[in-house]
Amino acid sequence: MSDARGAAGSDATGDDEAGGGESTTTVVVAAAANLGIAVAKLVAGLISGSSAMLSEAAHSVADTVTELMLLTALKRSEKPADEDHPLGYGPERYIWAMLAAVATFVGGAVFSLYDGIHTLVKGEELGDPLVSYLVLAVAFLLEGFSLRTGVRQVRGEAARLRMPAPRYLRRTPDTAVKAVVMEDSAALAGLLLAAGGLLGGQLTGSGLWDGIASMLIGVLLVYVAWVLCRSNAQLLVGRPLPPEMRAGVRDELLSVPHIIEVLELTTLIQGPSELLIAAKIDFRDASTAEQIEWACEEAEEQLRERYPSIQRVYLDPTPGRAQRSAARARG
Repeated sequence: MSDARGAAGSDATGDDEAGGGESTTTVVVAAAANLGIAVAKLVAGLISGSSAMLSEAAHSVADTVTELMLLTALKRSEKPADEDHPLGYGPERYIWAMLAAVATFVGGAVFSLYDGIHTLVKGEELGDPLVSYLVLAVAFLLEGFSLRTGVRQVRGEAARLRMPAPRYLRRTPDTAVKAVVMEDSAALAGLLLAAGGLLGGQLTGSGLWDGIASMLIGVLLVYVAWVLCRSNAQLLVGRPLPPEMRAGVRDELLSVPHIIEVLELTTLIQGPSELLIAAKIDFRDASTAEQIEWACEEAEEQLRERYPSIQRVYLDPTPGRAQRSAARARG
């Protein structure tokens, strides 16, 4: 099969192990950036008395914890299959990624909403915002660099699979890079909100704007956590391959000699580079046992050539509808 044909049909599923290493690099860059940013924001928030800056510090701490969990997910999901886990550890990445999304919600969103409401109700004494402005500027540069790393990976994978980058980001089973891109995008938006809150407080002398900025940051983090939780939940429950790819799998099976019908096709995404195919196949009645065995081997080879991410193929020789009707008629 041609490479172009394979790329066109792969949709948002990885085709090799290189994507996993690239995802690890993306997460490490994001974690290193967020750790330094969190400390700087905390210091600036304590000096300026800005609730929005403290919310941004909580945001960066949550992002750092998130990235550590994503690193754990990437490492644990790479463990090979064993007797206790015959289908491998691929889905474990989605458990850790789900916990990472919860950490974003609890560690960032809840604190930001609470601090914003507290500021609106109790007010706050504004200190010198200069340090906060400097920290926000540096943080913007670092977050932008981290986001650039994630976006570069997304664009590269999307180009290889010949699809728009936004579609790849929505459908990719690589939730680690999806989390980095979404969290870094939210971080940049949060920095702008924090700067707006500081400026509003500086111009009016009121902490109202700072409290509103803190609440908006919290709402933003709630949205990011919800999207990531939903993506990981779908993959944990069991998400099939995209319709275009399922159609391609069916076409490949039907192109194999001795196979006349695909009675039932089950597909499952176990990880970015771990796809499972199971099918009930109707073979020609005149086919010998040896021919059926070699047809199954050829079908698996063709599927893996077209879609290298396919790790497991299970084909079940099954009587066709005509044979079943004839058997019922005889009975």
